[in-house]
Amino acid sequence: MASLQATTALMGIGLAVLILYLIRRDHLYLMHGLFWVVVAGAAALLGAWPGLIDRLAKLLGISYPPALLLLMASMVLLVKSLHTDMVNTRIERDVRRLNQRLALLQADNESLRARVMGDGTQP
Repeated sequence: MASLQATTALMGIGLAVLILYLIRRDHLYLMHGLFWVVVAGAAALLGAWPGLIDRLAKLLGISYPPALLLLMASMVLLVKSLHTDMVNTRIERDVRRLNQRLALLQADNESLRARVMGDGTQP
């Protein structure tokens, strides 16, 4: 049992180190990376002290502790999915606004170019 605890704890710590490396190399946005570092830290904590999930389940009145672990994992993924959708919505809105501004600037540029070419004088 001790080797399983050590393996799980080391996997959580390794995941946290990998995430920090990805953040440092700018392959992962800082706020998203911090979320995953917290998840990896929780995995390392639960791997090092598996009795912690049993105590937490008992405190919450859940008779089968692995069910609490699955519920917590599902909730984390649900929250992460919701957050990702919110970020994507904001990015899509910003891109739409930038496209509109670009179209207005191109129209202004074309009208200025047509005036300069038509008149032969500066505006």
